[in-house]
Amino acid sequence: MIAQYVANGLLIGSLYACLAVGFSLIYGVLNIINVLHGTFVVLGAYMTIYCAQLLGISPLISALVGCAVMFVFGYLVQRLLINEVVAAPVFISFTLIFGLDLLVNNAMIQGFTATPRSLLVDYGSISLFGLSLSVARLGAMALALVLTGALYWLLRHSQMGRAIIAVRMDRHAAALLGIRVPRVYAITFGIGALMAAAAGGALALVYPITPLLSGVFLGKSFVICVLGGLGSVPGALVGGLALGMLESFGTIVFGSQWSTTVGFVLMLLVLVLRPTGLAGRKGYE
Repeated sequence: MIAQYVANGLLIGSLYACLAVGFSLIYGVLNIINVLHGTFVVLGAYMTIYCAQLLGISPLISALVGCAVMFVFGYLVQRLLINEVVAAPVFISFTLIFGLDLLVNNAMIQGFTATPRSLLVDYGSISLFGLSLSVARLGAMALALVLTGALYWLLRHSQMGRAIIAVRMDRHAAALLGIRVPRVYAITFGIGALMAAAAGGALALVYPITPLLSGVFLGKSFVICVLGGLGSVPGALVGGLALGMLESFGTIVFGSQWSTTVGFVLMLLVLVLRPTGLAGRKGYE
């Protein structure tokens, strides 16, 4: 039974990593708190659900379509709106993004209603080393890990990734070197929206989705980034897996109703004892 809980924790933890990596990246590069992130996750989930149900295409293709649409949406939101206040005090940018989140979330409630929706796919389960593993959860885990790994590769080995890291380290020096900082900001925000949509599409394979869950997803992103370290892709992976394991075993000890509370308590302990997170570096806490 313990091995089954470990497997469940790793499966959900990989989804959590994909959930938080975009939030962490945006904070690390733009130095803003993207409270739209939870709403992006829900939008990505709904795009995956409706593409699969209305167009009759596979959930994987539907999730990729949602990722592409959300990248464009995130790029435009940052370039046309957030970029105007990105250099302003954090309270100004936070107020603007908070207002945008209210508008988009209320539009989703009006358009989709608060009724939970899901893909309702049943691919069965497989037995491996005596463990029962859901095929849908394994597929969602694979999608989350592949996209998280692709983002890590992009940041480390591509020209755009090096530009993003340069802006993250010192945007004024990056501008002097000829890097178009506003464009990098917009692309980074679009990537964050893309990763949120990927997490939403993966979560739609596992859980019912409603616009009311946007706050839950945003809260989990905060916890994961604090656990792993803000601004770090490996940190988001470590934090996501840690939270998944914690919630899995917290269900045994405290009951399912306390699993979220346990995560926030651990977040407070990490803030006090290790502000940089488990895999973060000094300067990004």
